[in-house]
Amino acid sequence: MIDARLTLARRDFTLDVALQLPERGITALFGPSGCGKTTVLRALAGLERAAGRVALGDEVWQDDATGQWRPTHQRPLGYVIQEAALFPHLDVRANLAYGRKRSRAADGLATDDPAASGFALDSVIDLLGIAPLMARRPATLSGGERQRVAIARALATAPRLLLMDEPLAALDAPRKAEILPYLERLHRTLALPIVYVTHAMDEVARLADHLVLLDAGRVRAAGPLAELLAQPDLPLARQDDAGVVIAATVAEHDRAYGLSRVQFEGGTLWVGQTSAAPGEGVRARVLARDVSVTRQAPLQTSVINVLPVVLESMQADRSTALLQLRVGHAGGDAGGDAGRAAGPTPVRLLARITRRSGDTLALQPGDALFAQIKGVALM
Repeated sequence: MIDARLTLARRDFTLDVALQLPERGITALFGPSGCGKTTVLRALAGLERAAGRVALGDEVWQDDATGQWRPTHQRPLGYVIQEAALFPHLDVRANLAYGRKRSRAADGLATDDPAASGFALDSVIDLLGIAPLMARRPATLSGGERQRVAIARALATAPRLLLMDEPLAALDAPRKAEILPYLERLHRTLALPIVYVTHAMDEVARLADHLVLLDAGRVRAAGPLAELLAQPDLPLARQDDAGVVIAATVAEHDRAYGLSRVQFEGGTLWVGQTSAAPGEGVRARVLARDVSVTRQAPLQTSVINVLPVVLESMQADRSTALLQLRVGHAGGDAGGDAGRAAGPTPVRLLARITRRSGDTLALQPGDALFAQIKGVALM
């Protein structure tokens, strides 16, 4: 685990966090502007002198209780910011060579030893698709190309931890769409923990495994992405793009209609045709505003995704109601509470309906319903 307990007084807030983050996959730090996301990242890197403790596995970088402090240049980490910050007088190859030159030399490790970080630089170059760019200067690259080179340079240092501070915020929509698949490839391929700061929920839904919600320097919630997105009492559920992410597998393609069927624990969904092959894993994002409920299985409906669900909770305001739904009816999804406790975590949905509709249906927690899902986005 990545263990961090940090406090730091700021003018607008006091950072006071205790984090235990997975040592593999992407952890997203998410929250409003000014909540402390970048401060946490800089404190992990040693760029901000927060009080407390930072450890990666059994490697302690900071422990004020014992007087331990490892400066930034001695911490095996890579850091990527919004602007690529490449050396303009060096071509791509030389920028990467600079990163490799400072790779963990302070720890006495061989700078060209791929075992030091679990991957070789040539593999990173291939993963990020920058081999054709090696002889070019940064000024001749697009924004997306520059950022891919910046990520490769950070990885060239053979880090044990990669920190990314809103790496896509400075890119327009086309460049952002260009670079996201490369980040997914890194995520799938490298056994490297990544702490990723963003204010964009679409990036969180597409990339993150673990989520930390920050508010005014404090941790509001932390846990697996799917679990937190499905919690109706968190601020995420009040956003217009509130919804859940479902890990699924491609089951089949219906090329005649341009559709693909994906399956997950408890059901299947039809989505727009994906390039992923049958058997490949995908993420499906279902927004609360695209889900409605009915007491009876609908007939002759244009909505092709209908799932049996159980209403777990309902939160209402003056005009709307937010429903938390568990996929599967009682008795058909592992035999009630005892079976669910022993089996996999059930898939949950959020649905936003009018309060009038909720009253008309006389909805109560525990009701067996059917969820009609109008739109599903594959991330």
